[in-house]
Amino acid sequence: MPLDKDGVMIILSSPSGAGKTTLVKMLSEINNFQVSISHTTRKPRPNEAPDKDYYFVNEDEFKRLINNQEFLEYAKVFDNFYGTTRSPVIDKLSKGKNVLFDIDWQGADQIKNKKLDYKLITFFILPPSKEVLFQRLSNRDMKDKLIAEERMKQFERDVLHWINYDYVVINEDLKKCFQRIKNLIDAEINNGSKDYDLEFIRKHISRLTF
Repeated sequence: MPLDKDGVMIILSSPSGAGKTTLVKMLSEINNFQVSISHTTRKPRPNEAPDKDYYFVNEDEFKRLINNQEFLEYAKVFDNFYGTTRSPVIDKLSKGKNVLFDIDWQGADQIKNKKLDYKLITFFILPPSKEVLFQRLSNRDMKDKLIAEERMKQFERDVLHWINYDYVVINEDLKKCFQRIKNLIDAEINNGSKDYDLEFIRKHISRLTF
């Protein structure tokens, strides 16, 4: 049984460009919330710092960690590996820290299947529309329209995994989206009432996948 003093695991997943990384950073500024830093084989983006945003490693090192069964979850996404090592996460949770995960649906499934003895809350972040998503992807540090189009094709597949999450939140306004996630986390931790309209979410998914 998890102890009352133990931290909570909070997963945020989303299709590329829906804003989960920004939301995770905002949540990490709340007292007692810390981000789980992932390992990745991809190259750093211009605004990213090694050992702060990611542990950047080569493929050989990543495969060594896989062979040693050191990952809580890992996946290959767009030709690069991403993964979360177990020890730092368990250490934070046992010290009462709430751990935030910025991972995709594959990683979320793996963590759920591990059935760790800690409370887990999962969120799937969606854009208000496919048009807004394409605009966000096109405006990111990757100006290549082909990359944006590849991400849009992936979106069609990723969005189908919303059903496996505790909550789906639409990121139309960043501050409102952040507050909504925070309120749901607070309600989960404190057994409070949850303002969540599943039927509204189902209708939004239908519009996105039409």
